[in-house]
Amino acid sequence: MLIRFRLANHRSIRSEHELSLIATEFDEGRGRGTGLRQRGREVFVQPVLGVFGANASGKSNLLSGFQFMRDAVTESFADWAKAPEAVPREPFKLDPSSREETTLFEVDLVLGRDPVRYTYGFELSDERVEAEWLHAYPHGRRNVWFDREADRPEQEGGEFVFRGEGFKGERESLVKLTRPNALFLSVGAALNDPQLSAIHGWFLDNLWLITPGRDLGARVRWTTRLLRDQDQSENHRQRIVRLLRSADLGVTRLDTDPETGEIRLWHRAPNDGETALDFREEESLGTHSWFAFLGPMLAVLDQGSVLLVDELDSSLHPALAAEVVRVFQDPVSNPRGAQLIFTTHDATLLGNAVLDHPLGRDQVWITAKKHSGETELYPLTEAKPRKEENLERGYLRGRYGGVPRVTAGEIVRELSRREAKEPA
Repeated sequence: MLIRFRLANHRSIRSEHELSLIATEFDEGRGRGTGLRQRGREVFVQPVLGVFGANASGKSNLLSGFQFMRDAVTESFADWAKAPEAVPREPFKLDPSSREETTLFEVDLVLGRDPVRYTYGFELSDERVEAEWLHAYPHGRRNVWFDREADRPEQEGGEFVFRGEGFKGERESLVKLTRPNALFLSVGAALNDPQLSAIHGWFLDNLWLITPGRDLGARVRWTTRLLRDQDQSENHRQRIVRLLRSADLGVTRLDTDPETGEIRLWHRAPNDGETALDFREEESLGTHSWFAFLGPMLAVLDQGSVLLVDELDSSLHPALAAEVVRVFQDPVSNPRGAQLIFTTHDATLLGNAVLDHPLGRDQVWITAKKHSGETELYPLTEAKPRKEENLERGYLRGRYGGVPRVTAGEIVRELSRREAKEPA
């Protein structure tokens, strides 16, 4: 379970920002228990966060930060070895001095049947890992598994500090195998250290990014693989058919074309009949989008992992997007505590007469672009909205920020002015 994500100097996100999933005093009963306690109270974490903001405000870069951290953890040991004196980071470009500053990533997680909180993070320069740390909090007390600093040149991979008996692995041998531009966590997992592999496994198996449009084909294949899973094919088939029917796409059932082996969907036809359509050539983009969304969504719900969706509204109708949010909110449809973090422009998800209130007040975050080109990330709760407040109206009117600074008719006037100046 993800509690918090912190990053700095990644793409448009220059200053340090933190995305927190911890339920606040504004929580409306949607938070899930973590088994952790703070100041005598249980800590609750939100199953859903929606990130709103204008075009080019940095919403996608926030999710890109998750993806970069995942790739660094899973690939630095092997792939970064191809350029042993380089780190493929993406610091803030609009100020050249950012190249001299480190890039930061950190997550707080809760893992295990007997829940334990872990904090793992690292800082990168262009050449090496400047710092890396992993701390565990059994029984609420910090246990430093390792701290790494790159200050001492005589230590090729940096100086490592191990405190106490929390980390039980082969410390010296793992340190010797850690290159300056490789993460110690990646090295440990590659060499099958059980403790480090458990943290590494969260990044490998529990963090998935969807970018509607760009990875549509891959996600269609994902859903298709679920349908062909020998152990669970009938279970997956029933669930997928129910979800296709509930989306009002006209789908009645699905099967496999006996000649091509391809999945085909059957649709209602006049006189109580039904007709199969060629999935690739005849199905609508909306059907493709929903079909492609089901594979990742069901896999994440089954695993209790984290689904990151960039532009949830780009290919799903607002009513469907709201239903996806409700699926993750509902403990019955989401019994394993999966989490959904998405970006969107769709203000209707903030609540209206048709969709009710899919999101609570402390499930909404805003990105805004500063005049310097930097992204600012902050929770809607900073504006202290009232429980009965119309969040959709307040957002569209700019009360919380995160909307384009464009006055009504401004673009029309600019185009008209240009047209008037150009000769016929």
